[in-house]
Amino acid sequence: MDSDGGGRGRVVVGVLADPGLPSEVVSGMVEDLPGMLDHGIGGGVEWRVDFRTQPLVLDEYGNVPIAKLAERLRDRYGWDILLLVTDLPRRVGRDPILADVNLEHRVVLASLPAVGGIRLRRRLRDSLAYLLGELGRAGVLPEEVSPRRPKAGTAISPVRWVDEPGDGIDASLSLVGVRGRLRLLLGMVRDNRPWRLVPELSTALAAASAAAAFGVFYGSIWSLADALSPARLAAISVLAVAAMVTWLIVYNNLWQRGDVKGFREDTVLYNVATVVTLAFGVGCAYVVLFVVTFAGASTVIPSDYLASMVGHPVNTATYLALAWLASSMGTFAGALGSSLESEDAVRRAAYSKRERERRDRYRMQEEQEEQEEQEEQRQQHQRGDQAR
Repeated sequence: MDSDGGGRGRVVVGVLADPGLPSEVVSGMVEDLPGMLDHGIGGGVEWRVDFRTQPLVLDEYGNVPIAKLAERLRDRYGWDILLLVTDLPRRVGRDPILADVNLEHRVVLASLPAVGGIRLRRRLRDSLAYLLGELGRAGVLPEEVSPRRPKAGTAISPVRWVDEPGDGIDASLSLVGVRGRLRLLLGMVRDNRPWRLVPELSTALAAASAAAAFGVFYGSIWSLADALSPARLAAISVLAVAAMVTWLIVYNNLWQRGDVKGFREDTVLYNVATVVTLAFGVGCAYVVLFVVTFAGASTVIPSDYLASMVGHPVNTATYLALAWLASSMGTFAGALGSSLESEDAVRRAAYSKRERERRDRYRMQEEQEEQEEQEEQRQQHQRGDQAR
């Protein structure tokens, strides 16, 4: 901690976030963080925040090496405290982890999915401010502004502290119970931003639109749609969406087999998050197709002609039923052969692929550092030989 020349200490907080949603959320709150820390933790120091975006790598055990990152980055950038924000879920045993704390290296790792699916900015800001107070016990802050540890869990926020859950971690803030796991799942789906998958389904939507148009212009489909109950139409819709989701998972190899980080629960969690993400994305595409089909049917088919075909007066509900069935038919047709248009979309839909990429990146980084160290030692030996 430095002094600003007026007797008031200065604490520089480095915030490093994964690209994507973590970076977007942090960038939107980083300007408010110094004032919140000054008000919530203590005004005895001047708070400064330095925010950067960088992918956080994983080691061979699937963990973010927070101690190594802190040693490397705090000295490089002159940070007193390091806050890491990742988009990957974390676990200790069966309990999802909101944050890991290492007091010796003055570093916190926060998992954005564990924050939940709503009010991300406010929840993450409050969590980081609270965790910074925990780091005050490491001697970075003066005692008069170092807070006591308050109760972690509430009825709304199902969390608790776990002391020394693993090597290099002094404490973890974990989610507990069914609500905690549901909160993590919703956060994972929210982080995937499934609505962004709709443009990636353009090929499937084109095929679905062609099949839906066939249904709009085919008289037998009119009679069938009029005869089906809303419950049966809904069941057909669910089957159509499920068919496309299943095809996308199989075709893009999104289903995680075996264990992830040695825990079966992680595999189940990753697969459920992938299914929900794709179901939401395909559901959004289905809604778009339904709206277009309804507009087309209402424009093209005269009401008196439709009434003569179904044998009774028609209204808006009749057109809705027709568009409903035609959209489901189109979705069935679009499912076969559908695929996500880009590799980036595949990564967004599956956490397991992103995790494997980060492990590979860490391994390459370690190999590069080892090669650089060997090269440096070789040059030192050469200089020593030349000196002799």
